[in-house]
Amino acid sequence: MARLVYSLLFCLLTPLILLRLLWRSRLAPEYRRRWDERFGFVTDIPSVRQVIWVHSVSVGETLAAVPMIRELQRRYPHALLAVTTMTPTGSARVKAVFGDSVYHVYAPYDIPCVLRRFLKRLHPALLVIMETELWPNLICCCHEQQIPVVVANARLSANSAKGYRKFAALTSPMLGCINTIAAQHQDDGERFLSLGLSAQQLVVTGNIKFDLDIDDELKQRAAELRSQWRGTSGRSVLLAASTHRGEDDIVLDAFARLLEHYPHLLLVLVPRHPERFDEVAQLCEGRKLKVVRRSHEIVPTLPDQVLLGDTMGELLLFFGACDIAFVGGSLVPVGGHNLIEPAAWSVPVLSGPQLFNFAEASSLLLQAGGMAICEDAAAIDAAVSKLLTSTETASRMGAAAKSVADNNRGALERLLAVIERQLSPH
Repeated sequence: MARLVYSLLFCLLTPLILLRLLWRSRLAPEYRRRWDERFGFVTDIPSVRQVIWVHSVSVGETLAAVPMIRELQRRYPHALLAVTTMTPTGSARVKAVFGDSVYHVYAPYDIPCVLRRFLKRLHPALLVIMETELWPNLICCCHEQQIPVVVANARLSANSAKGYRKFAALTSPMLGCINTIAAQHQDDGERFLSLGLSAQQLVVTGNIKFDLDIDDELKQRAAELRSQWRGTSGRSVLLAASTHRGEDDIVLDAFARLLEHYPHLLLVLVPRHPERFDEVAQLCEGRKLKVVRRSHEIVPTLPDQVLLGDTMGELLLFFGACDIAFVGGSLVPVGGHNLIEPAAWSVPVLSGPQLFNFAEASSLLLQAGGMAICEDAAAIDAAVSKLLTSTETASRMGAAAKSVADNNRGALERLLAVIERQLSPH
């Protein structure tokens, strides 16, 4: 009964969802395209082809899934990897990383008739959902059609668990239809168990974002970019990554303070969402800062103060080219973004206090001394000043961050073992 009510509400809200897509398309035109895919009208896959379906919401989940997808392609060369996302930015990442080597479309809306159409055309042998994108009809429809469901790299904050608990009539049956939840941490697993998941359905595999592969080519590109940014003066580079509205002002306030003592410091500012690139550029220019844009392929010179990272897919490279990294989504209640990427480059990590999406990684980094929490602009100023003043402190903090990244590898192999069990004949 609960699912029926939920499905009716979803159908009634669909026009509003489409209006929201239109509204967002003012700044990002891709939101008004490919709506047919969202209603399950996708290309039929021949029934003889084995299909492994991986669903990720947007950029963060897609990037986390990349090593897993590549390894599945290697281990199952005859299978078709189908990758779905919900956002244009996630879609762009899939296309940029995999090209035509995967089948990519937008995920279908969580409406039974739409899902049945989609599943009939795709006929997946397995669905792998990245992190916590749990849709009741999607999971239950897969269960009804005997399609195993694995939730990979699963995380569940205390607040999210509280939200799911309010809708127990939907949550409990949905969890019962999942074959395995591969949780990032024991705390995540405990929260799933408290919602009704059985112990037999739970495996704690760790966070696959620790299994980051930085190849020699990327290291070389990062070294070249670092040399360009530092220039002949050897200026230091502060990267503010994945910032959200409300954070840019705080970062720029801190930067204004830093410029008083470090006038040649370069700020590389990378907004999380591409539709905000122009807005952030105007914000910088309104403060009389000299700004260059990465998309213009201009190497910043000493008079340039801010480099706006207005391109997609380069953040990992940027982490390798900076001296200090502040990771956004953490001064506002977003829950933080990937702290492991700068750590893997031996870069000192700074963040705001809102870190519920990266509770384990932040805890490990704080305990090791590889990270500092900054509550406001004054705290960012103090933390950056300390690191710029003492290269020994910066080196020690970067090395501690790298040790955390290195010592927590192995989650990907454990996750792949879970997936293989579901794909093996029973």
